[in-house]
Amino acid sequence: MRICMILEGSYPFVYGGVSSWMHQYIQAMAEHEFILLCIGAQESDRDKFKYKFPENVIEVHQFFLDEALKLKPSARRKKTKVNEKMTKALVSLLEGENTDWDMFFHAFQEEKMNPVSFLMSEGFLNAIKEVCLERFPYISFAEYFHTVRSMLLPELFLFMQDIPKADIYHATATGYSGLLGSLGKWKYKKPFILTEHGIYTREREEELLRAKWVLPYFRSQWISLFYNFSSCAYAYADAVTSLYEGAANIQTELGCEREKQYVIGNGIHFLKFAAIPEKKENGYTDIGAVVRIAKIKDIKTMIYAFAELKSRVENVRLHILGDVDDEEYKEECENLIIQLQVPDILFTGVVNIIEYMEKLDFTILTSISEGQPLSVLESFAAGRAVVTTDVGCCRELVFGSSMDGFGQAGFCVPPMKKEEIANAMERLCLDKGLRREMGENGKKRVENYYTHEISMNRYRTLYQEVEQKWQE
Repeated sequence: MRICMILEGSYPFVYGGVSSWMHQYIQAMAEHEFILLCIGAQESDRDKFKYKFPENVIEVHQFFLDEALKLKPSARRKKTKVNEKMTKALVSLLEGENTDWDMFFHAFQEEKMNPVSFLMSEGFLNAIKEVCLERFPYISFAEYFHTVRSMLLPELFLFMQDIPKADIYHATATGYSGLLGSLGKWKYKKPFILTEHGIYTREREEELLRAKWVLPYFRSQWISLFYNFSSCAYAYADAVTSLYEGAANIQTELGCEREKQYVIGNGIHFLKFAAIPEKKENGYTDIGAVVRIAKIKDIKTMIYAFAELKSRVENVRLHILGDVDDEEYKEECENLIIQLQVPDILFTGVVNIIEYMEKLDFTILTSISEGQPLSVLESFAAGRAVVTTDVGCCRELVFGSSMDGFGQAGFCVPPMKKEEIANAMERLCLDKGLRREMGENGKKRVENYYTHEISMNRYRTLYQEVEQKWQE
């Protein structure tokens, strides 16, 4: 089977998280061929791959959203005409409901409409006038006009791209990747599977609410756009997977049909981590954080909590293991460490997690949003207890379902609560027996429910079911 995997802001440009999952997924599915559609933000990242592709990756296509800024209007003198149906579809896109996506796909794939010419057309102008007068009557129309153009240009740029033919289209988010998956389904009438590791729309909403570059009165417009993307992906998808029941329930709230949904948890190579020995005594308690350096991981709260811990506990160190997503945020974190005068915080960059885990007593995760983090599963498999924020599936991982009986495997605390995070770390620092017991509970939980083999077999079954339904 030839599978077109559609990725956004992850594999193969960054390490960790979804990227790690994707690399292991392709390796495990050696019986299938993979075409990769990789969506990035900046064209300067072209060919800067962090992974060596497995042999069953047969094509790699790269689309960068800033390339849309290089587009020129059509050289044809004839004006781009936007008919009434297209105007209605555009209004529905801006208002975030009942969008006729087929109309957009047809215009930019079949009619080869030029995105810049479309955004300069009289029909586009009339459509945004209508929305602006209705939703933003007291705001400068010029501001609204340029905001909408900047919002729409990236997706219109993607709509015009050549999509390779495949047997199945499989996207890893409802955002831009979900749009391309929907386009592949529309163009070739092939099945489309959507896998959500987190709830993309909720994550974008959190980012937009804090973003300084978004004018406050346009935040709702941006948020509405990404919710509309999810509606598109849910509508076109033949199957939609999530990592746990709570996420599936959110998908239902966002409009995904329940009969399309499958819950398939993450899985890790258990035996590789289970073989890691307990850390040798060295006079320190060593805490690890396997995270990308990004705002959503809330490294600053981690630093504040560690500073509080240092005032209570002697000989403790924090190792932050991961790639840098946001250089500016990394610099802010380093300045905070200097400001708080907190020694013993080490940014290691990308390391071999299996080898480095031998140096750690337990791990910590302070994210404000997660799905079902691989770093927690890996820590458990290595017999290390975890302190994690109560986001995504983390509580279920720490305490287990009501039926598994393996016991508590760490502490789960509210996000951004440095005092409670410090309290949980203190308990594990001072009680070696407790952290060993919790680590063993986590190891048993992963071995029974979250192995790589269990997860991959469920995806194989899903491919077979979707293919069979499509043939019927």
